[in-house]
Amino acid sequence: MKAVNEIIGAVVKNNISVEAENWLDDFTQATDQLALLARVFVMLPRKTGKLPVAVSDDQQEALNTAGFGYIRNWTVDRLSRVWLLAGLNVNDKELLFAAINRLFLSAEVNEAVALYSALPFLPYPEIWVKRCAEGIRSNIGSVLEAIMENNPYPAANLDEAAWNQLVLKAFFTEKNINLIVGLDQRANLKLALTLVDYAQERWAAGREVHPQLWRLVGKFINPEIFETLKTGLQHYNQMEQRAIALAISECDYQPAKDYIDTFPELKLALADGSLNWNSF
Repeated sequence: MKAVNEIIGAVVKNNISVEAENWLDDFTQATDQLALLARVFVMLPRKTGKLPVAVSDDQQEALNTAGFGYIRNWTVDRLSRVWLLAGLNVNDKELLFAAINRLFLSAEVNEAVALYSALPFLPYPEIWVKRCAEGIRSNIGSVLEAIMENNPYPAANLDEAAWNQLVLKAFFTEKNINLIVGLDQRANLKLALTLVDYAQERWAAGREVHPQLWRLVGKFINPEIFETLKTGLQHYNQMEQRAIALAISECDYQPAKDYIDTFPELKLALADGSLNWNSF
C-alpha cells in the first residue's frame, strides 16, 4: 500500500498549487499530526480546490495495476483527504482509530465521502468494519456511493449480514450495481433468497426488477427459486427475461436449464454469446 500512497501523493501534488503543497508537507512532517488532524481535514478543500483530478497516463496505468484506477473520477480535495489519512504517521491503533472516528462523527457530506473512500487505504482494516456497516444505513446518496461503488473495502472486510445489507440497499437506492467490487465473489444463498423475495414484492406492486439482481441468484437456483424465475419468464419484460435466462445458464439446476430451451429467442441469445451481465 505504501507504493500506492506514493502514486496518489504524486497525483495530488500535480493537481494543487505550490502553496497548498507546502501546507500539506508541513502537516505530513509534523510530530503532532493527530492534534492537527481535524483542523487540517476540514480546511483542506480551501487549500487544494475542488476540481476534478487530472492523472497522467503513467500514473493511471500504475493505479489500474494496483486496483485503484477509479480515483480518476474523484475531485482533488477528496483525493487529498484520502491521501492525508492514509499517510498518517501513527503506530498506535487505538489513537489512530479515535482520531479518525471523531472525524466520522462530525463529518459533513463531502467529508464523509472522503472518509469512506479512505477505508481501503487505512491501516488495521478490521477496526473500521463497524463504521463501514453503519455507513450503509445512510440516506445520503453520495455517501452510499462512496461505500458501495468502486470501493474494495466492503467485500474484503464485511461479514455476510452487512454485505447482504449493502447489496440490497444498493438495489433499493438504484446505485450502479456493476461498480460494486466483489459482487460475484460474495454472492451467497441468504442474499439470493432475500433478493428473490424483493423481486416478488416489486412484481406484486407492478414494478420492474433490476436485471442485475438475477446475477446474484443464478448460482443458487433450487426448486423454490425456480418457481419464481418461471413467473418472471412468463409475465415480464424482455430485459428481465434475458437476465433470468443468463442466471439460469450459470446454474447447476437442470430443470431450469431445460425450461429455458422452451424459449427459442432466449436459447438463441445464450447460444450466440450476446448475453452477459455488462449488457444490462
